[in-house]
Amino acid sequence: MGAMTMQNNDDTLPAESPENQSEGKKTSRPRRGKWIWLGILILILGAAAGGWLGYSSGIRARKAMEINQLTAVTTTQFELGLADITDGHLAMAQQRFEYVLSLDPTFPGASDKLAEVMIKQAQVSTVTPMPSPTVSPTPDLRGVEEIYNQAVEQVKNKQWAQAFDSLQALRNEDATYKAVDVDGLYYVVLRYRGVEMILNEGNLEGGIYDLTLAEKFAPIDADANSYRTWARYYLNGASYWGIDWGQVVSIFSEIYPAFPNLRDGSGMTATERYRLAAVKYGDQLMLQEDYCKAQEMYQLALDLSPDPVVQPTADEAGRRCSEGNAPTAQPQPGVTVTPSPTTEVSPTETPTVETPSVETTTEVPLPTP
Repeated sequence: MGAMTMQNNDDTLPAESPENQSEGKKTSRPRRGKWIWLGILILILGAAAGGWLGYSSGIRARKAMEINQLTAVTTTQFELGLADITDGHLAMAQQRFEYVLSLDPTFPGASDKLAEVMIKQAQVSTVTPMPSPTVSPTPDLRGVEEIYNQAVEQVKNKQWAQAFDSLQALRNEDATYKAVDVDGLYYVVLRYRGVEMILNEGNLEGGIYDLTLAEKFAPIDADANSYRTWARYYLNGASYWGIDWGQVVSIFSEIYPAFPNLRDGSGMTATERYRLAAVKYGDQLMLQEDYCKAQEMYQLALDLSPDPVVQPTADEAGRRCSEGNAPTAQPQPGVTVTPSPTTEVSPTETPTVETPSVETTTEVPLPTP
């Protein structure tokens, strides 16, 4: 009996024996390691998701700001167009509605108001004294022919405004007289008068309007379309004036190298707008303590024209920029560091523009009287 008791004690170990405890520890360690790695993976994924959400939020905020600025410009022009209709300035109202549609083709009510204005203008231009119901007046062909010949001579002499008035008088007198030839004259006059308004008169809206009307008679040439595109781009940049100086600098940095003297009704050239906007943007960056970028903007303005008022502020921005970069970069003695201007915006449409000039009309075949 004693021997059997000892054998049972050797074969059966208690549940809490050292051997069982060591086996339990071996099986629990791998399981804990898996949970630790899973936790680290979750933290990494959470951080990546947070960064992506922050980036997406910034992009959405920037797009929302651009949309708000565009909405402010189009709304203002639309309301001014409504006021022009009330005051009887139909031509100006039409230009405003066309400008709104060029910025936002889906602007509510702009298409309807444009059609309404064009119908009113057509009604005004075709109003003639009502003849007697029993009398059919015979057109004075001698007067019509004389007006036609006068319009032809004015086109040859590049008197675009006078030629347009003659054609309007001719159409009011007899809309069927040499209709095809008159349409051709209209195209020539509107094309060249529109280019002249853009290049020489600073009437960008009027030039865009004339070229758009010319396009209804025939497709306009590449040069005329290029002038119209630059004019629209100028107006777009000017619409940010006082609202977003960085955007003004970006847009006019593309315009002034190609068209330095392009101007609008204010008389400000593209070069001058670029210079003033660079100064204003530099002031804004100084308040934001972005001294190096501010110095770059001031230098862009000073490169275009020395300014004793701007120079001290530019020097101060350069000093603060150097102090901020002193621990990491020191310019070598005797070397002048000149910031290189950079531009950030490329236009939606950048046509190739040659030296502005209005071509002679001798290349355009004119109908014979």
